[in-house]
Amino acid sequence: MSMPFYVSPEQLMKDRADYARKGIARGRSVVVLQYDDGIAFATENASRALHKISEIYDRIGFAAVGKYNEFENLRVAGVRYADLRGYSYDREDVTARGLANAYAQTLGTSFTTESKPLEVEIVVAEVGRAAAGDQIYRLAYDGSVTDEHGYVVMGGQAERLGGLLAQEWRAGLTLPEVLALAVRTLGSPADEASEARTIPAAQLEVAVLDRTRPRRTFRRLAGALLEDLLDAD
Repeated sequence: MSMPFYVSPEQLMKDRADYARKGIARGRSVVVLQYDDGIAFATENASRALHKISEIYDRIGFAAVGKYNEFENLRVAGVRYADLRGYSYDREDVTARGLANAYAQTLGTSFTTESKPLEVEIVVAEVGRAAAGDQIYRLAYDGSVTDEHGYVVMGGQAERLGGLLAQEWRAGLTLPEVLALAVRTLGSPADEASEARTIPAAQLEVAVLDRTRPRRTFRRLAGALLEDLLDAD
């Protein structure tokens, strides 16, 4: 009689985590940064149909890296959660914190019970009436939640790009300044043998949560408007 194949729980969780991290690392990085009038999202993405940055609700935005079909399912589920909660209670009851908790449960359950973990990393951000009320939550493939402040980077070069942002980001940056920083960071050389890239506006996906707008604060920036903002710095 053959012996059953045994893998310790510790090794199983490690293998799942390594698998998810490798899948996420293959995706292009997304940066999320606070600026004086809101929160900006930016990533290198030539597609105009497959978005990595989206609106969830009035003051809440969503960004993700990893497998598109997996994080798109999470985005749709988040929109449904927000719509149902806003309809059942009040629009003000839909918060990034509540949405992050719901996503954490979904990601955590998938990581521990499914044969393959979700290869995704997401950010849920909510713009406040003032800068002190801004909320940015980063959720990993295993459901762990991190409350971020100022900026966050996801994707293959997250650690390196996060180090660059730590040196240059500061509170109170204007939108042109923060977009210039985001594009400069995304195009930074991967190693000493590489050179910095200038990423054209047509290759970027950029959006903001603008606290100065009434109710729905999410706005995509593209075309001539994005080019003008990048040239304004």
